[in-house]
Amino acid sequence: MKKILITGANGFVGKNLTATLNAVKEGKDKSFSLSPDLELFLYDVDSDKSLLDTYCRECDFVVHLAGINRPQDPAEFMKGNFGFTDELLDLLAKHNNKAPVAMSSSIQAELDNDYGKSKKAGEERLFQYGEEQGVKVYVYRFPNLFGKWCRPNYNSVVATFCNNVARGLDIRVNDRNTELTLVYIDDIVRAIIELIAADGEEESGYVFVHKEYRVTLGKIADLIMSFKASRETGLVPDLSDPFVKKLHATYTSYIPEGEFAYPLAVHADERGSFTEILRTKGAGQFSVNVTKPGVRKGEHWHHTKNEKFLVVSGKGVVRFRNIFSDKITEYYVSGDKPEVVDIPTGYTHNIENLGDVDLVTFMWSNECFDPARPDTYALKVNENE
Repeated sequence: MKKILITGANGFVGKNLTATLNAVKEGKDKSFSLSPDLELFLYDVDSDKSLLDTYCRECDFVVHLAGINRPQDPAEFMKGNFGFTDELLDLLAKHNNKAPVAMSSSIQAELDNDYGKSKKAGEERLFQYGEEQGVKVYVYRFPNLFGKWCRPNYNSVVATFCNNVARGLDIRVNDRNTELTLVYIDDIVRAIIELIAADGEEESGYVFVHKEYRVTLGKIADLIMSFKASRETGLVPDLSDPFVKKLHATYTSYIPEGEFAYPLAVHADERGSFTEILRTKGAGQFSVNVTKPGVRKGEHWHHTKNEKFLVVSGKGVVRFRNIFSDKITEYYVSGDKPEVVDIPTGYTHNIENLGDVDLVTFMWSNECFDPARPDTYALKVNENE
């Protein structure tokens, strides 16, 4: 069994790391090479101090995330970032524990400010400890981090923007061209767990999370505001962009619990209803169609627009006719037997409810509806009716 000590376990990185390691431990995440035979020693500022001695005696790997970044007294930087590191390493040395130690630091360790100096001092103390004790030690110099569970209005502009925009509060962008280096929390957690799995085989030194993003403050603000607007426009962001995907995932974690649900515009009449769910820039439009019993909808064809129908409730029939032919093709559909029906171009088509309850159909179109160019031409499937 590998016993892992995590200091700062209740912090942003600590929470995400702990949640993922627990998933590994419980066999719910098998994407890592780390064995699930784990025991986690979680330590934070409010933990019983006596536990630290026990943990330092028994642990097999240390992830040192504890630190201070916004104290009321600048003198606390050195106490929290260097002093606690020194205390931790002294306890490990006391028990002659040769467990590898990975420590979080900051790119500010290169700067001449109180925070940077304290982080640099912690790094130097760790490397000194590694040489003296013959222990593998690693330092992550994190840039700006973002992801779920990061505290807003503290030291993360992404967390603050996400939190405020989700709540309809103002955000302030002093210089839209300011460029930030960002790393996503899941990429950090994966890097740390891979280091743990390596079990000290990596050489001591600085280690890096290579998935960094250089993004301007203006772009971050614009993207986050577009995420909120998507609930009204239905237009979802381009999630094929890795940064946009990760920023969008982060934004959703800040939506207030009472606002997870939001209404959609329902176009209804005596025949049923049609509701657009979402739009995309490159993957078309997704909608749900409700057809009342005995009702037939459609009776049109398209030049370029093609669709897919999936009946999820009720039973009915989808009929097709090539516009240059008299032959009618029928596909009987039912929510009891989910089956996707392609709606090819050049075929007039309809869907009819053959049951006694509403026929509910999930519909995808390869393009979003444009009233200026609808590409929809009325024509009955059976012209003899």
